[in-house]
Parts: sequence; C-alpha cells; structure tokens
Amino acid sequence: MTQNTENVQRETVLVTSGTGKTGRRVVERLAARGVVVRAGSRSAEVRFDWADESGWAPALRGADAAYVTYYPDLAAPGAPEAMAAFGRIATEHGVRRLVLLSGRGEPQAVAAEESLRRSAAGAELTVVRSAFFAQNFSEGAMLDGVLGGEVVFPAGGTAEPFVDIDDLADVVVAALTEDGHAGAVHELTGPRLLTFDEVVSEIASATGRAVRYLPVSGAKYAQMLEGYGVPGPEAGFLAGLFTMLLDGHNATVTEGVKQVLGRDPKDFGAFTRAAAQSGAWKG
Repeated sequence: MTQNTENVQRETVLVTSGTGKTGRRVVERLAARGVVVRAGSRSAEVRFDWADESGWAPALRGADAAYVTYYPDLAAPGAPEAMAAFGRIATEHGVRRLVLLSGRGEPQAVAAEESLRRSAAGAELTVVRSAFFAQNFSEGAMLDGVLGGEVVFPAGGTAEPFVDIDDLADVVVAALTEDGHAGAVHELTGPRLLTFDEVVSEIASATGRAVRYLPVSGAKYAQMLEGYGVPGPEAGFLAGLFTMLLDGHNATVTEGVKQVLGRDPKDFGAFTRAAAQSGAWKG
C-alpha cells in the first residue's frame, strides 16, 4: 500500500466525531501529515450532529474523504437509515473515500455497514471493525469504576482481545490517506485475550490501586445505567449489546493491525504502563 504525499497535502477530510476517543486521535494524525481536517462535533466550528441531518451537507461540502463514527452505536436502531442518508449526501458532494468505524461481531452493525455501502456506491468504503477499546478503562465509561476501586460490567469470565485506540487511529489514517483499502474490512484486536478480572489485575499492578471486577447480569447493568440517568431504552440496548458481544464469540485475536501497519498491535500491558505514567488514574 502506497501513499501519495502530494495528494495527501491537497485533501480535506471530515472527521464526524472529531472530539471523541478515536476521532481526536485521527484528527491529530491527519493534521501532522498536512491534511486539511474538519473536526466535526455538536459544538465545534464544523457542526456535526447525528441527530440533525441538516448539518451534514455543509460539513461534507468540499471534503474528499470522511471518517464516520456513528453515535450511539452502529448496531443501534436507526443506524442503517442514518448510514443511507449520510452515504447519499456524501456521494452528492463528491466525497470519494469513506472509512467507517464498526463493531466486531455485531450482526446489526453489518446491516448499517451495508446500508452505507449501497448508498455511497460511488465512493471507496473501508470498514474498520474494532474489539473493545483498552482506553475505555482510562478515558471512557469504566474510568470511574477504576478510580472507585470496582469495575462493574456484564462480561462474566469471557475473554476479550482489547485493542489500543492508538493502533486503531493509525489504521484509520492509513485507510483515509493511502491506496489499497477500498472495499476492505479490517478487523482489529490486540495481541492477547484478557478477561475483565485479568484486566483490572493488570491495572492494579500498574497503578498500585486496589481494583476489583464485579460481574453482573445484563438486566442488573441496565438498572445501574438507569440509576446514572441513562434513559431506559438506551440502557437496555447497551446492556443487551455488551452481553451479546461478550458471550464468547469474539474471544479470538486477529492480524488486522499487522496487515495494515506492518507491525504487531500494542499489548494491554504496554497500555496500562503508559496510562499510569500519564496520570490517567490519579483522580
């Protein structure tokens, strides 16, 4: 796979969630390459909100490529319809390359992927299907649990090949700026399977904190989310999604990162050490 530096310098890329965990990393990497980046969000200069289709065309106008991250999840109700509309608008505005973040082992997400593929048939589409993010424990939903000493999640004893978001961002940038990714589905994982119990043990070792994992049922987790103010339907959807994803069918590692980047993915231990050194768990 080759990169045409001359073309990269002239390109404009829309990042639909430019302040999110993956989006801001992609923005930083693209900017470092000299790409003109539009970092979209609900409050940014480039306004982009999945709940307000009226802002999509202005954000896409003049863009050559887009990194597409759908909120709340590509498996959520309404995602296929949103992808169809986004693909149509992107095609109308001449966007020639799309990179879509998807979930690994999510049948409902595949339907949304295909919806985008059909509606943006004139563009090159690359799908990046990701395992659970390692950074969910340092800057995501489970950070408070780590800081509070108890990570509660409906994962049981299932192992997951947690992927480092920095690896994912490198893959996304390669797909956005290099030839050879059109039509590809890159399935990304870390190099090692870990249960949630093993994850919190590694975090405890890196930080010196006392942290334990408390497995709960999906129904109990949904109740907990509602207690935090998440609306009932969304809480039920998330609990059901996590329970499905962690039923064991994703308990394998892939070569996706190495196939794209030519190097091994980062190990979870390297992530915990780096996050601890950066002060992520000093709260």
